[in-house]
Amino acid sequence: MSPTLRRIGRRALAAVPILWLVVTLTFIVVHAVPGSVADLLDNPDLSPAARETVRHRYGLDQPLPQQYMRWLEGAITGDFGISFLYRQPVRRLIARTLPPTLILTGTALLLDLLLGIALAVLAAARPRGWIDRVTTVLSLGVYGMPTFWLAGLAILLFSVQLGWLPSSHMHSLDAATLPAARRLLDLLRHLILPAGILGLAGAASTARYVRAALLDIRQSRFLLAARARGIPRRRILWIHALRPALLPLVTLLGLSLPFLVSGSLVIEVIFSWPGMGRLLWTAAWARDIPVILAATLLGAGAVIAGNLLADILYVAVDPRARRSS
Repeated sequence: MSPTLRRIGRRALAAVPILWLVVTLTFIVVHAVPGSVADLLDNPDLSPAARETVRHRYGLDQPLPQQYMRWLEGAITGDFGISFLYRQPVRRLIARTLPPTLILTGTALLLDLLLGIALAVLAAARPRGWIDRVTTVLSLGVYGMPTFWLAGLAILLFSVQLGWLPSSHMHSLDAATLPAARRLLDLLRHLILPAGILGLAGAASTARYVRAALLDIRQSRFLLAARARGIPRRRILWIHALRPALLPLVTLLGLSLPFLVSGSLVIEVIFSWPGMGRLLWTAAWARDIPVILAATLLGAGAVIAGNLLADILYVAVDPRARRSS
């Protein structure tokens, strides 16, 4: 086995107790919150006998260690229990909400990378030029704005004032009756605002990050040699300088996996997007413990997988990392 594979294997094994600790602490915290599912699901005027029936139905009348072991055994086999609020298996809820989140966050991440890298190259081509100054001001302004404020401003302008784009949901009410092509177009119209807000906020950070890396690399010996050979400046910037400048971004790309899986809670709630972020928001308000625990496990697993993916990507694109593994 290569040193790189051994390193990744060690990190994967070390992540298991971290994952267990995160889920265990979450289990303790959500059970320590006052109140019970009987107070939330049923009439508050329930009799003590009826309230006890509700508690028994969801296993809340068992000792806390027994509840924990039962949930942990189920989670290992992929059974996260029954949602208190939706009264259906949690894994079915995740299977239903994960694809919309992947569509939203995947589109936003693609926009983030394409727009951020393009702006960084344009700004770094002529440092302190007018393009660099404009992109610096805009990116810093967008980066400093709260996401919910940008979302509200976009809804006010493009949905309320101009009426160009829908302000909420993933599909129109009659989308199920539309042909496949028009249904896809309807999805794209609903996707523009939430994905655009997420992608624009991410692109502002990416542009500043890549621009700084490009300016650091501009005086490298291999670029000076390329300039001495008469290679055009644009070719040097896009081909010779961009690749080493993107190495740290490759690592950040692996760390974006938790964002892809868990989604953006704020954006999904504002735009009523039926994804994982909105599901977790609703579960937190309703104290839907099985959903909260499953979402926490999925998010923690995505963080760990993202770290491993970042290691793999960095080793794959940087020969120096392969030699040092």
